[in-house]
Parts: sequence; structure tokens; C-alpha cells
Amino acid sequence: MSRIAATFNKLQLQRKKALIPFITAGDPEPSMTVGLMHALAKGGADIIELGVPFSDPMADGPTIQRSSERALKHGIGLKQVLNLVAEFRKTDPDTPVVLMGYANPIEALGYQKFIDLAEASGVDGVLVVDYPPEESVELAKHLERHHMDLIYLLSPTTTQARIEQVAKLSRGYVYYVSLKGVTGAKHLDLSDVAEKLPQIHARTKLPVGVGFGIRDAQTAKAVAALADAVVVGSRIVEEIENSPRQDVTNRVSALVKDLRQAIDQR
Repeated sequence: MSRIAATFNKLQLQRKKALIPFITAGDPEPSMTVGLMHALAKGGADIIELGVPFSDPMADGPTIQRSSERALKHGIGLKQVLNLVAEFRKTDPDTPVVLMGYANPIEALGYQKFIDLAEASGVDGVLVVDYPPEESVELAKHLERHHMDLIYLLSPTTTQARIEQVAKLSRGYVYYVSLKGVTGAKHLDLSDVAEKLPQIHARTKLPVGVGFGIRDAQTAKAVAALADAVVVGSRIVEEIENSPRQDVTNRVSALVKDLRQAIDQR
């Protein structure tokens, strides 16, 4: 059983929902990433989504785009991200880490080399925004052989046939994009989420996480009442961007604690 599956099983027994925060590796600087990951875990994160910086992030809004730009200026690429995960693993063997990014860096490295390095570093899952299911069957099989999960995105416009296709390949959890737009958008419609999630649950036994548009504890609590996991990215990246360097870790940890408390009080 993967660390991701074990985490969701434990949460289910506790009747709790997962909190999955996102940060971009190398932002605001590489030396702070591992400390921020520990702060997320200490604050109550169940799974950490770690963004792989990329120059053309099509699904990301301005906030996460800027975080990628900051990281890229420090020379952070896929290999450096994997090194940061390995460093994190030295003192945290339990918190699942999911890499979130785009196909180009994986293709440039070669997906078998990527899988070998990812497994060695302690990665638990991979979410590649622009790998459609038709083009990632082999990648999914290879990742599963190496005890890693390939996680897919679904959106409000995903057809029923597409949901079934993704459900067959997905491992770990399914990530439902709660709105039509990019990360950081502010027009989350909970009624749409409430309508779509039962359709997804009818086609997969995997947990379903909801992300995009979750910007405060109140919204996180409302989403937790509907979904198995709450994914928060842009709000946390904003906190990193707007905090003095000496306060970044404490402020991120405090934000995650607030989200955790709200989710647990649903």
C-alpha cells in the first residue's frame, strides 16, 4: 500500500478529511523549501503537493506563475526538486509528497530516469497537468510498479466518459478542479462541486480532493463537507510571497493550522 493510500485509510478511520497544501519548490529560495515542507506537515498537512517550477504553466494563475519564476531564477529544475524531496525524507519518512507540474521536464529527463530518481528520493505521487490519459498509460503502469501513484485532474467540463477513463488509470486520489479557470481564481461555486462529486464517486472508489479557489478557512470547511480532501495552493503561495523572509515559515505554518482546524470542525 502506498503512503497516500495509507494516509487516506487512516483518515477514514478517524472520520477526518485530508488537507493537501501546495508550495512551489525553490520559492522563495531553495534553502527554505525543506523547512517549509516541514512547516506544512507540522501545521496539519496530510499530503504535500510540491510544484515543479516551469516556464509556461498553463493551468496556473499569476500567483503560482510568479512563484515558478522566482524558483527558476534560482536554477531549480526537476532534478533539484527531487533532491529537495530526498532531503525532506531524511527527517520525515511518513508524509506523502506529490510532485505537481508539467510534462516537458519529465520528457526532457526521460520518464524512466525520472521514475528511478523519483522513487529513490521518496516521491509518492505525480500529477502532470498536461498528460492526458491517452498518452500516459505506460507512465501510469511504470509508476505503479515503483510504488508511486499517477494522479489526474477532472474539471466541471469533464464528460462522463472521460471520468470513467480517468478513474481506470488514477491511483492515490482524484483531483477535482472546482472551477473553470486557473489557480487563484475567486469564483468557487460550491453548488457545482456538490453536483459533480457524486458523479465522480459513482465511478471510482478513490478519494476525491477538491482544489482551485479555496482561499480561506470557511471555504475549506465547506469543501471538506463535500470532498475527501481539500487542496490549497495559491493562498499559501501568497503568504510566502508577502511575508518577510524571517517570518515565512511561521506564517505558513499558522495558515495551515487555521485550515486544519476549520476542516476538522466541519
